Amino acid sequence: MTEAAPVTGSDRFTEVHDRHFAEIYRYVAGRLGAQVAEDVAAETFLVAFDRRRTFDPARGDLRAWLFGIATNLVSRHRRKEARHYRALSRLDAPRPHEGHENRVVVAGQLGKALSRLTSGERDVLLLVALADLGYAEVAEALGISPGTVGSRLTRARKKLTPVLAPEATDE
Repeated sequence: MTEAAPVTGSDRFTEVHDRHFAEIYRYVAGRLGAQVAEDVAAETFLVAFDRRRTFDPARGDLRAWLFGIATNLVSRHRRKEARHYRALSRLDAPRPHEGHENRVVVAGQLGKALSRLTSGERDVLLLVALADLGYAEVAEALGISPGTVGSRLTRARKKLTPVLAPEATDE
């Protein structure tokens, strides 16, 4: 089945589910934590199945459409997401270890940094980072222009740098 193929039949939809569930789950788990990820990922496919006749391949990619649904469901859980990042920021984590690779950023600092982003900035950043979507796919998923994706990603990076940069340069 190609990404542009209609997803109206239940057999075809099973293929869509099997192909994309794991990546939707990982994205949601990164946003809300593993405890609710399975439920939200499953709900993503339930919503997609209910709306399958409205999917128009001429308007965008199936994968981006699914991530758009997942992002909308994540927005319902924003309070939980904000609590998740605040809890991460309170973790008493050990100093990162230096190896031949770059320093590892501890969860607490990342949680603190993510909590400083607007929901739009966080959506864009995490669709790029967790879902590995490109600018055009993020734009499709969120119903915004690629230029807006770029602007939000730039603002997010500027907000993250002061929080994360000191850890990367500590000796």
